[in-house]
Parts: sequence; C-alpha cells; structure tokens
Amino acid sequence: MKDKIVIITGANSGIGKAATLKFATEGYHVVMACRNLEISQSVQKEITTISNNSKVDLMELDVSSFDSIRVFCAAFKAKYPRLDILIHNAAYLNHGEKEYKLSPEHIELTFATNTFGPFLMTRLLADHLEKSQDPRILNACTTNIKHFFDPKRKIDFDNLRGEFRETRPYNYYKMYGDSKMALLMNTFKMAEEYKNKGININALQINRVKLSKETINKMRSFWKVLAWAQNWTNPLPSGMADTYFYICTSDEFKNVSGRLINHKREIVQPSLNEKGITQLENIIGSGSFPSYATDPQNVEKIWGISTVLVES
Repeated sequence: MKDKIVIITGANSGIGKAATLKFATEGYHVVMACRNLEISQSVQKEITTISNNSKVDLMELDVSSFDSIRVFCAAFKAKYPRLDILIHNAAYLNHGEKEYKLSPEHIELTFATNTFGPFLMTRLLADHLEKSQDPRILNACTTNIKHFFDPKRKIDFDNLRGEFRETRPYNYYKMYGDSKMALLMNTFKMAEEYKNKGININALQINRVKLSKETINKMRSFWKVLAWAQNWTNPLPSGMADTYFYICTSDEFKNVSGRLINHKREIVQPSLNEKGITQLENIIGSGSFPSYATDPQNVEKIWGISTVLVES
C-alpha cells in the first residue's frame, strides 16, 4: 500500500478526517486537499503521529473555486506520478444561511462546492487516474436526495448562478439536497464517459453521523435540540470512513461503477414505484433512490450545465 496515492477533499474534519486516518493507518500515501491550511496543519500532524505514517501530505484547495482547483491539480500532477483514489468528500452546507452566496465564478456556492467543483477536478485528474492499475473515484452523496421521492421536487436549473436571488427565497437545506442530486446524476454520466478509461466512479449515500458542536450551534432552536438528541445514537464518523475505505479498496467493488451505494455497503437501485405505501417504504428504507436521478433529460441537463460552466 506504500505506493497507493489517495486524494481526500475536506480532510481536516468529520468523515474526511476519519477517512484520512483510516487510509494513513493502512499505509496509503494520503493527500489532504483542504481550504483552511491553519486548521489542517494540526490535523495533518495528529494523523501522521497516530498512524505512524509520514506520507500524509497537505495541499491547499478550495473546491468552490475553479481557479483553486486548477492550481491544485497542476501542482499535484507535477508532484505525483499518478492518482489511485479520488474521494470527493468536501461539501458546503451552512446551517442557518438565509442569503445566496456565490463562488468566485459567480455560481451558487452550494452547487459550486458540491457539484461543479468535483466535476472539474475529476476531469483535470482523469489522465493521472488512468495511470493507476485500479483507479477509483468516490463521491459523497446523502440521504437528503430522498426528498426527490416527492414528484413536485425538482432542481431549479435556471437559478444555479443565483439568477433569481432577488425574488426566490434561499433554502440552504433544499440547495444542499439539489446539489447532491446533481452530483449523483453526474456520477452516473461520468461512469459512462470514463468506462473506456478503466476508471470506476461511484457515489456513497451517507447516513447520519455524529455532528460537531460547531455545526449544531449554527442550527435553529428546534433543529438544534433534535440534533443534540440524535447525536446520542448517531454513529461516529469513523464508521463511514471505514465504508469509504472498503468501497475504494475491496475486490467486491473493483469492477463496480456508476452506482449509488448505501451505508450498509449495498448497491442502491432506482425506485420502480413512487406512489402510495411504496413511496413511504422508499423514504424509510435504504434500498432505492428517486427515479429523478436516472431521468435522461435531467442527467443531460446537469451534465450540459456542468460542461459549459467549467469550460467557460
């Protein structure tokens, strides 16, 4: 494992930090791709000490900024001969946010971070992934996409640059779910595009994990109380980090691509029925995802927007 090279975005906290520790402990060469270097340096030192692995690198990356992504990818390719595993873990969900925020490229910040940033980063690193004997990409998705079992739920494709920020209220929770649905659709499409390159790409539907005190304190009163209550039973991030590792290294998933995988390490199937009692079963269960994600028109729409934005 000494020669296996892994990039993990958002590697300084939560599941990203736990995953970095897991890969480092197993002997992988891990590159922590993080926006805040001041915080990340202490985490890097901590993980290096605990794992007894000196090959834990830290490189600056703001996933919401296309310029930052281009600088990061150029620096990475100049330093490393190839890339074996790419984990898009970083995400933007600012609890309590009431106003539209835009990225440096004037894209709604949630979509810039959760959808379009990973899209560009994957494209720029594809040639280095091709040099690996077993290249794998994992996109961190969420159970929030279950809201798309509601037939009325749709992505506002016309507002991804905040075009209607003066007239449409901002809902941070909806924007997060929409951006992760878009990430899932791009996962399916990218798996087709990269099939001939031998690059496997999947998404993981992350279940609840323990939230940090800082995250909970950003929530409104009702949700804050609920979050503290759930935290008593929510599993630690390390459990999900183990699943990251398993999907990206095990023989079971070596030839699996273009799939959504749940926290039980099962492949999730598109729902066949989203009405009545079946719709409730879909929401409660973990074996199906909304058919919205596989609608060709939706997939091509977000793929086209992603392509235009990163090439403009």
